[in-house]
Amino acid sequence: MKIPKIYFGTQKKTMEKTVIDREKEEFKEAHWVLKNANSKQFYEFIFDLAMFPNIKIKSIGNLEETGLVFENNTLSGTPVTSNVYHLDIQFFHIHDEGSMEIKPIQLFVNANPKDLWKNIPSAQDAEFPKQDETSYKGNFLDKKIVVVSKRGRSHAHEGKFRDDDFAVNELSSSWSIVSVSDGAGSAKAAREGARLAVNSVNMFFSATDILREIEKNVRIIYDTEYPRDRKDEAGQNIVKYLYESVTEVYYTLEKAAAEHSLSINDLHTTLIFTLARKFEFGYVILSFGVGDCPINLISKDFSEVQLLNSMDVGEFSGGTRFITMKEIFNDQMASRFRITCVEDFSFLSLMTDGIYDPKFVTENKLEDIDSWKLFFNDLSGNNDDRAKVDFLSDAEIDKQLLTWADFWSRGNHDDRTLAIIY
Repeated sequence: MKIPKIYFGTQKKTMEKTVIDREKEEFKEAHWVLKNANSKQFYEFIFDLAMFPNIKIKSIGNLEETGLVFENNTLSGTPVTSNVYHLDIQFFHIHDEGSMEIKPIQLFVNANPKDLWKNIPSAQDAEFPKQDETSYKGNFLDKKIVVVSKRGRSHAHEGKFRDDDFAVNELSSSWSIVSVSDGAGSAKAAREGARLAVNSVNMFFSATDILREIEKNVRIIYDTEYPRDRKDEAGQNIVKYLYESVTEVYYTLEKAAAEHSLSINDLHTTLIFTLARKFEFGYVILSFGVGDCPINLISKDFSEVQLLNSMDVGEFSGGTRFITMKEIFNDQMASRFRITCVEDFSFLSLMTDGIYDPKFVTENKLEDIDSWKLFFNDLSGNNDDRAKVDFLSDAEIDKQLLTWADFWSRGNHDDRTLAIIY
């Protein structure tokens, strides 16, 4: 008996439908776990359909409240609120596009740890008021500078003041100076000590006659016609002026303490600064540091980095040195000053430990160029917040750097100050 052709056609269609239904059911039953998201942090999850080549995801339902979007098999965006979201994967089989199916999944969005910290404004009617955050952008020599200083979460949580400070000045005779300080959290007037330290050292170098003398001695050092002993003498002359500048800071703080019936220890603060000028033979950078805040110079081709100050870590770990300590003005003080000359550079950075601790962790990484490449990669937007600092189109660079400085780092909640010359 001859079987009609229509029978074979019906049988083939039945078999195809069986295969399609099986593949759709296998996709439905597959155990898919979306990685957890964190509120207010960028999230991305790519659906890997390699095991299901005939399945296509059309859309995902119930995304409206999540803050996420679905496109090209990718779920991405920045969720705003922590919650458990019940989503529906809407999919179809490529050989049965008219039949849409639903696969339910869950997305867990964890609370952003930043939200667990209060941000109580500091009392601006108190003694020695200070803004909770501030920024600056402008020129520095023939380059540019951006500086931000942001109150740490530990202070914000209790409504306390920012203890960090900075000052930037374009001086006469083509010199520029930037100074950064970190007031000791245990000192009750540290915020005022930090402010006075940066402003007094910058004021010292506003004297034109001092800058001219420094310039004269710099030229001797880098002029090949002078003998070694004359160059050594010129270097000592420069260090003498640098020494006088930090001595002036100490006396300024000592005077302020007396005027406000405080101990000078109540004004404990670290201090770093760079005084710089561009000469025809290169950039000369005079630097000083007391405390645990680094100054770093990165070469033009980003191949090497120099630490331009001594760091008070190691022996003094957990008890850093301050400019308010008279004992630092001893025979070892000269080692705190550096005279550096380079033909050019890409970045000159000064930071407090609120940046240094979470981003570099240990002192040795401050002189590791790969660590600095990671740091600038972070600044370029490779971070959880997707916060980007654009050094090329820099119209908003001060705002961008302030946003970046709000990064989360568990256990690191100190004030954060960062100055970058670029």
